[in-house]
Amino acid sequence: MAETGASPLPSTPPARTPLVRAGHFVWLTARVLEQRLFAYHFLNGDADAVETALDAYRNADGGYGHALEPDLRGPVSQPLHTAHALHVLDAIGRCGGQRVERMCRYLTAVSTADGALPAVHPGQRGYPTAPFVPIVDDPPSALLTTGPVVGTLHRNDVWHAWLFRATDFCWKAVESLERSHPYEVHAAVAFLDAAPDRPRAEAAADRLGRLVREQRLAVLDPERPEAFPVAPGYAPGEHHFPHDYAKTSHSLARAWFTDEEMVRSLEFLASEQREEGDWPVRWRRWAPAPALEARSMVTVEALRTLRAYGLPID
Repeated sequence: MAETGASPLPSTPPARTPLVRAGHFVWLTARVLEQRLFAYHFLNGDADAVETALDAYRNADGGYGHALEPDLRGPVSQPLHTAHALHVLDAIGRCGGQRVERMCRYLTAVSTADGALPAVHPGQRGYPTAPFVPIVDDPPSALLTTGPVVGTLHRNDVWHAWLFRATDFCWKAVESLERSHPYEVHAAVAFLDAAPDRPRAEAAADRLGRLVREQRLAVLDPERPEAFPVAPGYAPGEHHFPHDYAKTSHSLARAWFTDEEMVRSLEFLASEQREEGDWPVRWRRWAPAPALEARSMVTVEALRTLRAYGLPID
């Protein structure tokens, strides 16, 4: 006969949701910035805390450095770091004011002759840098960097003299694309989704979407990734999927894909969460620290994309 007052048998532990699993990974491994972003997006965290964490990467010239973008190490300001900082400020609704004015002055100072941004300023030379990131003395203008910066500033109604020529550069670059690669397409979408001239943006996006499908730059069937080529210079298996281009249903890139293709893509994204709670980094890993830092960044973005499409994460 059982003893009176004996402890009940343990119940089955509740299932660990994608958010709980991701949170464990973030708290275990992420930088303070990604921890604060995770808390802001999913735990009702404070935007001030995100800004404070981001300030650690800011330099006196108004730009950002200190490996904010993990593949560029070292303290010097870089356009890619500053673009990432704008992305963070946009995500928390703080993309404006004197902080952004100082950033625009930095962008003006490092612009190329045609008023756009290089991918990497030569000041990076001498610091550890991913081997797939070229450093040259006179770098050309890059849609890869300029597109996301211009798009973010327009989306937040920021007006600065730097924007006029940079916007013209983005229009010319996007509308002249004949062959491209996924990251350049991402940059084009970031610009087009916020460009003030909406009819022109819609026409350019329609053309770009046809290019993406013709050149098979998006894996439309996740069960057959081998049917879609990896872009030259990318890591083996560095594929891109519909959800990578259309991170929300409001993106112009959403019209590039059928409902069935989008559902398959999002289901694949949900299934990609790993045992440790993170999502995989598809680009080339070249050193332990940037590889680990990127995992938390990718994980926060994956959760945001799933939630943006209404998929359950918690």
